[in-house]
Amino acid sequence: MFGDLFEEDGDGFSSTPGTGVKGRESEPPPPRGKVRLCGIKNQGGTCYLNSLIQTLLFTPEFREELFHLGPDEIGCLADKAKREAKVRVIPLELQRLFSHLLLVDELTASTTDLTDSFGWTNNEEMGQQDVQELNRILFSALESSLVDTSGSSLIHRLYHGTLVNQITCKECGNISERQEDFLDLTVSVRGVSGLEEALWNMFVEEEMFEGNNLYRCSRCDQLVRAAKSAKLRKLPPFLTISLLRFNFDFAKCERYKETGSYTFPLDFNLRPFCEQNNWPDSEYSYELFSVIIHKGGCYGGHYHVYIKDIDHLGHWEAPEEEVKTKAKTQRQDAKVGERKENENENCVETEDPLSVLTGILAQEDSKCVLVDQLGQKLMHKTGTPWSKKYKKQYGTISKFLQNHPEVFMLVSNGTRVALKNAPVATEPSPTEPVSSTSAKSNPENIKPETAGDTEGPDGCHWFDLNDSTVTSITLKDIEKQFQGKESAYMLFYRKTTMKRPPEAIGNPAYKVPPHLVEMIQEENARVQQRRAEFDASSNSIEVRLHLAPHYHCQNGALHPTAPGEDSIITVTFDRRKTVGDLRLAIYQMQDLWEGDMALTLAKNVPAGLHLYDTLTDDQMSLYSAGVCNGSDLFVWNGREVSGVAVQTGIEWEPVLLTVLRPSAEELGCGDESGVGDTDGSGLVRSMKGFACGATLGTVLEALGPQEAFLCQEQSRPGASGGGASGWRVFPPQDMQRTLRELSLKDGDAVLLLQPEELDSSIFSLSGDMVTVTTPSDCRWLQVEFCPQSGMKEEEEEEEQGKKKSKVSASGNMLLAEVKEKALEELRLQDELSGVECCLRQMDRSGKLLPPVHEHLSVRDAGIRLMTSLYLCPGPVLTATQLFLYFSVGLVPSVGQELEIIVEESLTVKECLKEMLQMARLEGEAWHLRRVDWCEEIGEPLMDENAFLKEAKVIHGDTLVLVEGRLPPKGYLKLSVRMYMDMIHSSSVPELNHTAESQSIEALTTEWSGSEMRFIGYVEISEEASLDDLKTQVMTLPALQDVCVPSPAFLRVWLLDCKKPARILRGNQQTLRKLKLGNGAEVCVQRLMKEEDLGLKDLLLRVLMGVPGEKAYYPSEEFLWDAGRDSTPKGLYAALASQYGLTPDNLLLAKHLPDKHTWMPISNWIQQVSKKKKKRKAESLQAAPFYLKDGDIIGVKNLLIDNNKEFTTLEDEIGQQRLREENHNTRGRTASGECSQDSGSKKSVSTKNRKPEVALSINVGVFR
Repeated sequence: MFGDLFEEDGDGFSSTPGTGVKGRESEPPPPRGKVRLCGIKNQGGTCYLNSLIQTLLFTPEFREELFHLGPDEIGCLADKAKREAKVRVIPLELQRLFSHLLLVDELTASTTDLTDSFGWTNNEEMGQQDVQELNRILFSALESSLVDTSGSSLIHRLYHGTLVNQITCKECGNISERQEDFLDLTVSVRGVSGLEEALWNMFVEEEMFEGNNLYRCSRCDQLVRAAKSAKLRKLPPFLTISLLRFNFDFAKCERYKETGSYTFPLDFNLRPFCEQNNWPDSEYSYELFSVIIHKGGCYGGHYHVYIKDIDHLGHWEAPEEEVKTKAKTQRQDAKVGERKENENENCVETEDPLSVLTGILAQEDSKCVLVDQLGQKLMHKTGTPWSKKYKKQYGTISKFLQNHPEVFMLVSNGTRVALKNAPVATEPSPTEPVSSTSAKSNPENIKPETAGDTEGPDGCHWFDLNDSTVTSITLKDIEKQFQGKESAYMLFYRKTTMKRPPEAIGNPAYKVPPHLVEMIQEENARVQQRRAEFDASSNSIEVRLHLAPHYHCQNGALHPTAPGEDSIITVTFDRRKTVGDLRLAIYQMQDLWEGDMALTLAKNVPAGLHLYDTLTDDQMSLYSAGVCNGSDLFVWNGREVSGVAVQTGIEWEPVLLTVLRPSAEELGCGDESGVGDTDGSGLVRSMKGFACGATLGTVLEALGPQEAFLCQEQSRPGASGGGASGWRVFPPQDMQRTLRELSLKDGDAVLLLQPEELDSSIFSLSGDMVTVTTPSDCRWLQVEFCPQSGMKEEEEEEEQGKKKSKVSASGNMLLAEVKEKALEELRLQDELSGVECCLRQMDRSGKLLPPVHEHLSVRDAGIRLMTSLYLCPGPVLTATQLFLYFSVGLVPSVGQELEIIVEESLTVKECLKEMLQMARLEGEAWHLRRVDWCEEIGEPLMDENAFLKEAKVIHGDTLVLVEGRLPPKGYLKLSVRMYMDMIHSSSVPELNHTAESQSIEALTTEWSGSEMRFIGYVEISEEASLDDLKTQVMTLPALQDVCVPSPAFLRVWLLDCKKPARILRGNQQTLRKLKLGNGAEVCVQRLMKEEDLGLKDLLLRVLMGVPGEKAYYPSEEFLWDAGRDSTPKGLYAALASQYGLTPDNLLLAKHLPDKHTWMPISNWIQQVSKKKKKRKAESLQAAPFYLKDGDIIGVKNLLIDNNKEFTTLEDEIGQQRLREENHNTRGRTASGECSQDSGSKKSVSTKNRKPEVALSINVGVFR
């Protein structure tokens, strides 16, 4: 893909100061593997082409005929740009590709030039096509390309056959026939067990014309009985068979792939299927040599091919599984050699009933078994009875014994069976799979691994060519392609009479034209040269040389003396050269070097540069010495650096430790024992390097006196900066252990303490643990004065920036002390004299959080050190007070958010009263609601007599004052609407001029000609019945003059999103059981008669279609008892009874108003066989219909209405409007605009498959 993007010129030795990276040439193609066969690269979706090309390549006769065409007939590729030259590009590219696959020493070949000659673009190369279609198109393109050449009949001679269709009159015997030419035979897979059965159905069985389907005979001149049949008249040298794996399911309206078992033989005889049967047997005999396999489904997958190596061009090696199986079998044979005969008998192929029964009879002492007992012995041996495994294919066991008289002998009037004295091996049944060979009929011929398992009778092996990969396979692998998602798709057979000459065996250059051989030799030479150049480039390594005069020792490692000076030289060298060659090259570079030169492998570690192994053998190659690309080599005299002896080896690798000591200021003395800078923690840090092989005692001796304590860190201070850290004192026995044994690594901290330092208040010793209390001056809080509540104004930023200061604090300090310190440092004592102030935090949005409780410490209040606090005017909270936010209205963001401090001992009602006073609101028709985590109005605080703590109101909560009284406990407040027909709305004038204070709202429903109007609120107990709710609704002022005789004349709907969701059933059911919540919305509907719906009744609105029009009659209510039968069959039966029709004369569909479409409800029931478990009938109340109250059902009377479409003109207009809205939404999305109303409409995206494009190959005109 990247070609020569990273290729650079230049070989040999080079040196550059600093570091650098040498470019490498693009990698040449790898040579062929052990199999010695070449694969083909996949261009993205050309696996089908690769499989067919490999099949044609391993068809020697086709390959040699193609090579026979010379440049004088088909031209030369060098002249293809000339218009006057008729260059036949496709055959030329095939020749070049075949010669490349045969002779070029590369692992894979490319088909790019071939597909370019087809006129294909990236679309054809990336899209997958059908290999059978490609086979026909490619052969057609070759025939067109080879016109007027000696190869013009190449395809016809090798692949074309002839079949004849005959119709025979049963009265006069007249035969009417029609001859057809075929390139390949397409055979059925569905309902067929194998290839021979499919051919039998095509060419042996006759189709009878009789009864109502008679044939008109041209001789008899009348309708007569006749038989139709087909036969093969001319057999091609190569027979191509395509398996119809892909079918179409008309019930589901989708394609699918047949994955059932479908056997095909390795060789078979076509005599039963041919018109002529007097030819020699060899003319009918075919052998399999290629199987193209498809893996995947009907909409995509992958092709690869199994090919028989007829010319022995590849090197076959047994697959790893076969080798393991053979070795295991040999070990078992060596251990149990005395039972070899029994083992061989157990190895009989149980799929062959002839072999199994022969083995059973051979083991009997009497050599004779009752026929009835033979079935039992078979079941005991195979584990499966004859009736389940063999009866369908071979019939009863008695019939099978009678059909094989050459093996079995029935005696005692057919009740007993015995083997004949000299049983002979029989030919396998024509319907047997490829594994059923004659050798398996005799148990004595069974071996742990027979030749037939890996190769054919002619000694040819099989290979799997899967694009770039070529692997060896056995005959058993072919059997695995009988069924499954990965199964055979095309079969290629060749006549057994076609023998290969001895000079072609193992000779890939056989009959390859000389000019192509010469071209391949030049290509191989170029490839070999590229490999040699790449080999030299890949063996070039970069080594960084560190020169000793530029280094000095520090902390047990080497460091550059002058960081600004170039201390590293990067050289490029061949790793196959010796250490002596490298040493000599360095001598030549460093003219001023004197004395010995040692080269030592080095590595950068945290402590610095450390030396490991010295290269002493000058005859050893750099690769063997462990020098690789990027290695570091230290050049020195092998003894010392800058006068200091240097230890080498992994045992002297330095570990960089962080050493902490008490600071002189913290101890109150002038001892300056520390080296590093202090960070305010009271400890001095310094980095020290020690060899990992050094003992802890050596480390202590280097750091301080022997009586000092050396400690290892166990716990760190808290995240807030407060608290203490714990250190464990190393016990005396650890002083003899090395740093590696103690698992000390780079960066680990150790604390060094003198005994007298333990008297300090900072350090305390308890057992073997030392606690270090962090000094207070390393922790602080920033306090900023904020004169107004809320965010600061922009113009005050400069002034406020002057009124903030860092106040030293600790985790244990009280917040009251922090405030006092802040007032002092900010000098606000006089300004804020007599004014209450509190400390508050601020969130990321700039909102001030509730005041902190100043009686708590910094840690207990959850305040992190090194953060900011704001000093604001306001009262200080006590331990028993709560700070609350509250707002007025139905939306928290509307109006100004207020703050209040209340005692937590107040009740909800008392808190409400104080909030009303602060908000200057009057009246008692108010209640409190919470604000949930989405900052939306939540549930009301129902118990007004509960304390705030009992109501779970906590510090910092936000409440909302909402107008309206709370219903009593256990009561529901329901919003009631009235459903009415617009036609009768004039008869109820009260609903047309309701007082404006009731906020009348009219909602038009999805039902045509109807609307819902708000009529008031109802407060009712949740233990009241549905009948009580209806009675109370009748007392609403808006219904005083409406004629409703009794509650039974009202129907109550529960609304969901302002739309009718379900009907409330059961007049005596409580509202709690009906799952009505506080604030629910209901809609009442006036009826013309009493109604008491059952729990399983569904109320549907039925629309009968107007015959011949896209319209419906006015809707009617239909009550359907879904409890009896909720399936489509039950609905069809109920509506048929309603209209006096039969269910077969109706067609139903459910209306989807949101989509303006109709969902057909089918009355078709799938027939299930008796053997299969009966499937549970699908309910219309479940997926996908989800039928519920109020759904609209369209009805078509097929007796008088031929229009089966349910869509109306209104639906078409609605669909057009939806398409426009979706188009506009996509346009806004593409342009980056965000529309608020587009969020409420979600378009469901479905995965669209790419349209299938016909495959084509462009061919020039050569006539």
